[in-house]
Amino acid sequence: MAQTAVAGTGRKPAPPKMDSHGRSRALARRETVSAYLFLLPSLIFFIGFVVVPMGICFVYSFLDMGINKAATTFVGFANYIEMWNDKTFWQGFWNTVLIVVVSVPAVTAFSLWVGNSIYKMKPIPRSFYRCVFYLPVVTGTVAVTVVWKWMFNPYNGLLNQVTGNIGFDWLGNPHTAIWCIIMILFTTSIGQPIVLYVAALGNVDQSLVEAAEVDGATRRQVFWRIKWPQIMPTTLYILIITTINSFQCFALIQLLTSGGPSGTTSTIMYYIFDMAYKYNRFGYANAMGVILALIIAAFSAVQFKLAKTDNA
Repeated sequence: MAQTAVAGTGRKPAPPKMDSHGRSRALARRETVSAYLFLLPSLIFFIGFVVVPMGICFVYSFLDMGINKAATTFVGFANYIEMWNDKTFWQGFWNTVLIVVVSVPAVTAFSLWVGNSIYKMKPIPRSFYRCVFYLPVVTGTVAVTVVWKWMFNPYNGLLNQVTGNIGFDWLGNPHTAIWCIIMILFTTSIGQPIVLYVAALGNVDQSLVEAAEVDGATRRQVFWRIKWPQIMPTTLYILIITTINSFQCFALIQLLTSGGPSGTTSTIMYYIFDMAYKYNRFGYANAMGVILALIIAAFSAVQFKLAKTDNA
């Protein structure tokens, strides 16, 4: 009857409303709901274990608190003011900046060079070298650190046995300790970037490479004009994760130097641990955690901006 009435009036049914992509709004709404339902488990985990703890950390940064919650008092910005005047915090800050500034470019450049070299090999040696470089990543930080600690031993260490500097304490010398930490961090950080670069180079459009070679482009020109723009997203990801890992360097320092000698290897992350679990100052530690998160966010924003400019 409804169809007869519509036919009798001579009107056509109204077409479904479309979105900007030419899809039915009802269909787009159903797809959106389905997508969020699939994301819901990860979203709950992210909110519960990332967003909520970050909010709690921010709130606790305004408190003077320890294990005894009954003695907790609100101090406002006193923790941040104390941090500004804390020489130990600034020493850890500059040590952290040194680690990041040295290790991040070194890891990225070396991984790119090794990844490009491995990609040119045949499948069997390529897989072999990928496993070799990735082995420290799956071995575990503690196991790798124990091996390095033995190598840096002043009397029985492999390094002093080879160089003939028996008795020289690499980790106990204020001039060499931080560089030993950077070197170990470098060796444990290159595995994943190398594997990522090999995969990224495998996804480069070979037709563009062949066209450039036919036009007489050199290998260097092919790499920087054709390959580099296509692997820029991978490079950005490597820069971000390497920066975060460098800022959060803790296990190496805890197991090798405990922040010494004289605080020359202490970082913000280690100082946060020291304040929280050695001096029972959780409010002050949370304030430093907030500042560390803001510093990492600032560094990441700068890297995003530079990568976007280069890619443009």
